[in-house]
Amino acid sequence: MKKIIFLLVALFLVSCSAIPQTEIAGNVDLNDLQPLPTPAGYEAVPLRVAVAAVISPKGTVESYSPFLSYLEEKLNRPVELIQRRTYLEVNDLIEHGEVDIAFVCTSAYIQGHDTFGMELLVAPQVDGKTTYNSYLIVPTSSNAQSMSDLKGKVFAFTDPISLSGRVYPTYFLQQLGFTPEGFFASTFYTYSHDEAIRAVASGVADGAAVDSLVFEYAVARDPALAEKVKIIHRSPDFGIPPVVASPFTRPQIKDELQSVLLEMVNDPTSENALLAIGVERFVLIDDSAYDSVRALVGVIPSSAVQP
Repeated sequence: MKKIIFLLVALFLVSCSAIPQTEIAGNVDLNDLQPLPTPAGYEAVPLRVAVAAVISPKGTVESYSPFLSYLEEKLNRPVELIQRRTYLEVNDLIEHGEVDIAFVCTSAYIQGHDTFGMELLVAPQVDGKTTYNSYLIVPTSSNAQSMSDLKGKVFAFTDPISLSGRVYPTYFLQQLGFTPEGFFASTFYTYSHDEAIRAVASGVADGAAVDSLVFEYAVARDPALAEKVKIIHRSPDFGIPPVVASPFTRPQIKDELQSVLLEMVNDPTSENALLAIGVERFVLIDDSAYDSVRALVGVIPSSAVQP
């Protein structure tokens, strides 16, 4: 019995003794989390970047290579370019976290934002603006002066959900009382804006609706195009195609990417990277910049802008 009492007293004294103090090595700021460096002997996980087929795959690789190389250097990790044939396929990659960020078309952003939470990261600024237009183009030899003059002709669309290359011209025809199927003799998809421009320039199509940014960029790189095609209509201003992030992209990665992109304008080494993709700088943009496009899409039957 005495032994049991002795043990109980001993345990009581130990439990009430002061806890040894340990030296604090440092403080952790949970509001300033940074990615850990890649351990020696291990390869860094690539940043996966998707670029919607606004221009052809070959043109995308040529234009975006300097930009992606710049990101690799700034982020100190490999960058992987991922391409798909259609805008919806790129949206599918973003939705399922198979890419980290993407350059998408305006209507693709609206579709992704409103259905699965695609997130705005930054927007490109071109000629001091964060807007663009749909250009209705025809061969220079054409007598067409408006969309009405293309009735019964062959028309090239770019992508089934492209704002400038499919949604807007479909809306335009709706205002005239027509559908594409009832207005044109035939239509086809080029799946990129530069290919649509070439289709008109070569006479394969009697007309097309294309992204104004791609058109101006293409003409600047190949002035001969200006002698082969002409613009007969310009749409109202629309919010510019943005850079977006997947809902699965980690917040630290999104913050780091956003910071790098916004600071490019102040970095002399970024000049070639920005020039290659025809961008002056990247800026923050609010989702409300795309409300006018939502309103336009809302008056078009969904079947009219699907493949």
